[in-house]
Amino acid sequence: MTLITLTTDFGTTDPFAGIMKGVIASLAPEARIVDLTHGIPPQDVLAGALVLRHAVPYFPPGTVHLAVVDPGVGGTRRPLCVETAHCLLVGPDNGLLSLAAPPGEVQRIIHLTEERFFLSPRSATFHGRDVFAPVAAGLATGLPPSSFGSAAVDMERLALPAPVRDGPSVRGEVIYVDRFGNLTSNVGEDILRTLERPVVSIAIGDVRLRGVAPSYSSVRPGEPVAVVNSWGLLEIAVRDGSARDRLGARVGETIVVEAP
Repeated sequence: MTLITLTTDFGTTDPFAGIMKGVIASLAPEARIVDLTHGIPPQDVLAGALVLRHAVPYFPPGTVHLAVVDPGVGGTRRPLCVETAHCLLVGPDNGLLSLAAPPGEVQRIIHLTEERFFLSPRSATFHGRDVFAPVAAGLATGLPPSSFGSAAVDMERLALPAPVRDGPSVRGEVIYVDRFGNLTSNVGEDILRTLERPVVSIAIGDVRLRGVAPSYSSVRPGEPVAVVNSWGLLEIAVRDGSARDRLGARVGETIVVEAP
C-alpha cells in the first residue's frame, strides 16, 4: 500500500484537510494517509518547505508527499509533481517542494495539465481538493507521473539565507519557529564543527548565551539555552517556556555565534 503524507496550512478547525482525505479515500481506498502537519502558519511557504525537507528522509521510498501552502492558488503558479530517487512530491510551484528536492536529486518534474484527472468543476480557491489530492491518489494507485502532464525543465526554488563566517564568528538568522516558540537558525552543526575553538557565546537581540548546551535540561526552568536540534541546526529555546515570547524574536532575527 502506497503511503501519502499531507502537509498544509489548513489547520484543524476548518474541514479542508479532511475533505482532501475524503478525495484520496474515494480514488485510492487502499492508500495509507499520514498527516505530517496541518499547522504550518498561514501562507508561510518557507516553513512548509523546511518541514518537508526534514521529514521526507524518514518515510519509506515511494511515498507520495502532498503539500499545500498555496497563497497563489488560482493564479499563474503551476501545479507540479516532482519525482526524486526517494519519493514523489505534489503541490504548487512556489518553492514549497524545492528544499525536499535538491537539484541533484530531481529525476523529473511534471507540470500537472491533464484535466481529466482533476475534479470537476474545479474551484479557483481549493486546488488541494480538486487538483493535488486526485493526482496524489492516482500516483498511489500506480500511475506514472507522466500520466498527469508534460515534462518541465525547472521549478521555483527558495533561496535560504546562508550563514556568514567572519573569522572566529558566524552570523546567522532565525529561519523557523515551532509551536513551542523554539527559534531554529540557519547555522548548522557542520558549520559549528569548522570553528577552530569551542563556541564561547551566542547572541540574539540583547541576550547572550554561554556556548551550546547538550540539552534543554542543561539550564533551569525559564532560562534561555542554545542547543543543536533534531534538524542538525542551532536552536535558541527557553526551558519550559517560549523563546519567541521571552526574547521577542521572529524569523529573520540575527544570531551571532562567537568562538574567539
